Amino acid sequence: MPDRQGLFIGGSWVEPDGGHYEVIDPASEGVVGWAPEASRDQVHAAAAAAREAFGPWSRTPAEERAAILARTAEHIQRHMVPYADLAQAESGATTGTARGMQVAVAASRFKRYAKGALEPVEQPLPPQINEAGPFGAATVMGALAVRQPVGVVTCVTSYNNPWANPAGKIAPALAMGNTVVVKPAPQDPLSVYRMAEALEAAGAPPGVVNVVSGSRPEAGEAAVDSPDVDMVSFTGSTAVGQRIAEVCGRGMKRQLMELGGKGAAVVFDDADLESAVRGIGTTFSFYSGQICTAPTRVLAQRGVYDRLVDQLAACTGYLKVGDPRAEGTVVGPVISAAHRERIESYVELGRKEGARVVVGGERPPHGTGFYVAPTLLADCTNDMRVAREEIFGPVVVVIPFDEEDEGVTLANDSDYGLIDYVWSGDVARAFRVARRLRAGGVGVNTVGRNMEAPFGGFKRSGVGRDVGSYALHAYSEVQAIVWPG
Repeated sequence: MPDRQGLFIGGSWVEPDGGHYEVIDPASEGVVGWAPEASRDQVHAAAAAAREAFGPWSRTPAEERAAILARTAEHIQRHMVPYADLAQAESGATTGTARGMQVAVAASRFKRYAKGALEPVEQPLPPQINEAGPFGAATVMGALAVRQPVGVVTCVTSYNNPWANPAGKIAPALAMGNTVVVKPAPQDPLSVYRMAEALEAAGAPPGVVNVVSGSRPEAGEAAVDSPDVDMVSFTGSTAVGQRIAEVCGRGMKRQLMELGGKGAAVVFDDADLESAVRGIGTTFSFYSGQICTAPTRVLAQRGVYDRLVDQLAACTGYLKVGDPRAEGTVVGPVISAAHRERIESYVELGRKEGARVVVGGERPPHGTGFYVAPTLLADCTNDMRVAREEIFGPVVVVIPFDEEDEGVTLANDSDYGLIDYVWSGDVARAFRVARRLRAGGVGVNTVGRNMEAPFGGFKRSGVGRDVGSYALHAYSEVQAIVWPG
């Protein structure tokens, strides 16, 4: 029988009050392991442990914090294969994705913020000459802006990447001197406990990192509403983010929210179609479309519309759907049977709304596993629900447009604004259009990322920015110190 995982609270492995629940392999539908079900009291105990550890950790020299983060990265790299095997079993990721995009990215993020811990936190400001007045004689006032840690940070992480997403929260938070309570996604929490083991092995003091999981809402709610928590960093759906924000508002807790997306890919007549198809095709393959940055809403100019639809349809023919452990598999399963049914219901809705199912739309013929065929919906309009709502699966919708202004208007006519994309052979136009898009990021002729660039969304796609040094700012408060010259 798979191991029964304990909670990690105050540096100790603790039996959960609520027992354990099964973690299911999306490919085999077998049991990967048993995750702990934390009670509200246990989650609040984790937050109290983080509060107790905050004072000493925030005063720990930056060099020591950096060394712990660097050792954590080394530990993760040494255990790459078993960690990736577990991530694959929990999330259904292909072998290449589990190793290269999940565990390896987590290690690189701890390594990046080992350096980040040493970045300057003080910024001198120009002196100000104050005239004599009711506050005293004329003087020159010096000033210093100092970034201070926020305190205790609750990190609520997403299921699509159980390594990179938590690492992207934990590492910069610790680098800045915060302590954390991590509430992993219920579908694949076991990997996050391995991350806690890595931090423990690297010398993180008790209480600096705490991990509490649960399949029911209680654990997450307690991790947000605990009076010991100063900030909540959340990645997930907009609906859940709104509920978290309401609780944070009542307690004046700081928030960092990376929420849903419905990325528009604006493809002009003069675009390099091969590049555009490669980029848009990542929606079909990367995490089986379970990624908020995917270019799921394609806006194609009329002159290239038919060719783009044909080439995207042909692209799906090269994507092997099946066992993520098998060589050559490109598209693995989605996270659960419930999510598969949700995606399939959207495809059926698209049919009813008048979209043309060019390819896909049928459940792949696998006996076990939660598989969804890459699906292309053409002849869509921007008012269809399949074009407006986040499906979070391997489904792409294509909408035609005529002129540049229409393309921009359609792209911006969305509740979301995380990452959009522009493909054009005219670089000046591509950058002009990019500046007009209401999105936190824009890829010009690429779906690639610069991992020092700020990441976050406009509108219902989130609040705040992280990645690179921006994450260090996100997990800090700015204090002003002034003095007479």
